[in-house]
Amino acid sequence: MSGRTTWAHEISAPLRRFARTESASAGVLIAAIVAALVWANIDNHSYEAVWTTELAIEIDGAGLALDLRAWVNSGLMTLFFLVVGLEARREFDLGDLRDRRRFALPLVVGVLSMALPVGLFLLVTRGGPGVHGWGVAMSTDTALALGLLVLLGRGVPDQVRIFLLTVFVVDDLVALIVIAVVYTEHVDLVPLLVAIGLFAALFGLRALGVRRGLAYLPFCVALWVALLAGGVEPVVAGLAIGLTAPAYTPARGALENASGLFKLFREQPTSDLARSASVGLTRTLSPNDRLQRMYHPWTSYLLVPLFGLANAGIVLDAEFLSRAVTAPVTLGVVLGFVVGKPVAIVGVSWLLDRMTRGRIRPAVGWAGLLGSGTISGIGFTVSFLIAALAFDGPELAEAKIGVLVAAAIGALLTWVVFRITAALPRAARARALLGDADQLADLVPAVDPRRDHVRGPADASVTVVEYGDFQCPYCGQAEPVVRELLTDADLRYVWRHLPLTDVHPQAQLAAEAAEAAAAQGAFWEMHDLLLDRQDRLRITDLVDHARELGLDQERFEADLMANVHAARIADDVESADLSGVSGTPTFFINDRRHYGAYDIETLTREVKLARARAGLQPRRGRRPERG
Repeated sequence: MSGRTTWAHEISAPLRRFARTESASAGVLIAAIVAALVWANIDNHSYEAVWTTELAIEIDGAGLALDLRAWVNSGLMTLFFLVVGLEARREFDLGDLRDRRRFALPLVVGVLSMALPVGLFLLVTRGGPGVHGWGVAMSTDTALALGLLVLLGRGVPDQVRIFLLTVFVVDDLVALIVIAVVYTEHVDLVPLLVAIGLFAALFGLRALGVRRGLAYLPFCVALWVALLAGGVEPVVAGLAIGLTAPAYTPARGALENASGLFKLFREQPTSDLARSASVGLTRTLSPNDRLQRMYHPWTSYLLVPLFGLANAGIVLDAEFLSRAVTAPVTLGVVLGFVVGKPVAIVGVSWLLDRMTRGRIRPAVGWAGLLGSGTISGIGFTVSFLIAALAFDGPELAEAKIGVLVAAAIGALLTWVVFRITAALPRAARARALLGDADQLADLVPAVDPRRDHVRGPADASVTVVEYGDFQCPYCGQAEPVVRELLTDADLRYVWRHLPLTDVHPQAQLAAEAAEAAAAQGAFWEMHDLLLDRQDRLRITDLVDHARELGLDQERFEADLMANVHAARIADDVESADLSGVSGTPTFFINDRRHYGAYDIETLTREVKLARARAGLQPRRGRRPERG
């Protein structure tokens, strides 16, 4: 059971979805790296011949000529950095960084976890010809690191991956700034001014409400060309465009409007109404969401592996390997990634925690933090891109082999960290992975037993809140799962109304019936009947249900006729809006929104995780954050 309505699926957690895609594509990237190494060592001449083949685009005598490797590195990889910018913006708009106070730790950790590796690289290469390539040792490869984290750290909670991604956001942004500022040799001011004007034009189109992607395409292509002509690495265009794309969850009003357009098409299926319904549905999604869905799979499964194939081909003969073992560039890259990254991430996080007395601290425990540090020693995409800009000849190969060796060592260290963690007792393992930092609350307002409908013990360590609709078939599918969860003696369950009246015309009346029953002390009895009999929600059916439950029928009917409880339901709907909920069923577990399926295995796992976190008491004297 996938367990999501159409629009609930559309609001899938941005970071989790990003992590899943990156993780799954890591295998493709590794295969591409291996293929490049095999190809280069079997026939390096053909490998180089393919990737140095010139491809030119000419229009009326004017054109652009680059070799295939440059088209991949500076052209196609622009889309990769577009996705990086999109994810950074999503994290600021929808993720934990929506509380700007929480940006302090990933900002400081991200910057210093790049600065220390750079310092180590400069220390090793000081005075040598390779010193200019210091940028090679600073940036983690998000796709490869997350993919290997899934393989090497089975059972590692999403919280660790999310912490990593918040740091990687800063890592990627700083790396692109370094490429634009440091590794740009000759700057032509006129094309750069044109690029700024084109970027302003993109803002103008958005301000005018233009939503069609084809309208933006010529400006984006022209921006890329202008940056290239200006001497700035044009992949920066992708990052800049991604950062300007806002992310938001679909508003309930927009969904209701889209539903109305679809109903018109259902009644009169013409091409015009089909187009109108399609546009209405698309407009419910944020520009950020639409662009990510369009480009993220392509960049992860095709473009980044293609980049690996074009750049990872290194001839590994005995002479080269013996030289690389002692080459300052190779040693500087390995030392930066293997030592600099973990030490910076762990050390800076610890110092911030101490200096702020716990106000700024990582959202993971020591094992999650250490594992994040070791897996951050895996660089590839940005490292190879900078290496191609900074080096050529033997030094380029030395930098690349250093990146690959560091990745292998980082993967091994990560495996060791999580193997040791897995051997700990359950309570110690939970603390080591999760820590005891306060989490942002997604649920607004918090559960109040004086007004909410609560099932289960008041002192339960886990509270599950469901926003539901009595006519929603997905809520009906979820109900057996909820009832199985309620066999847990340490769990309480809360129902909040969210009648989707645009698609379920009887949902509002059913919700009022449940409240009318609540006024007579029978909310849960009516709740269970309504979900068991979703095909019987007309007024006469509701009266029959009241009679079956032994309620005062006259009072029950009077409440329904006068809409006595409509305000109570409106309060729940308002709380759904405040909590960013627009579809049903939507679950919250200990005030944190649950994303994904709601089968019994998934929800049970999330409940166990919430219980483990609830058992981790914050340290004394620490002031809790307010989300």
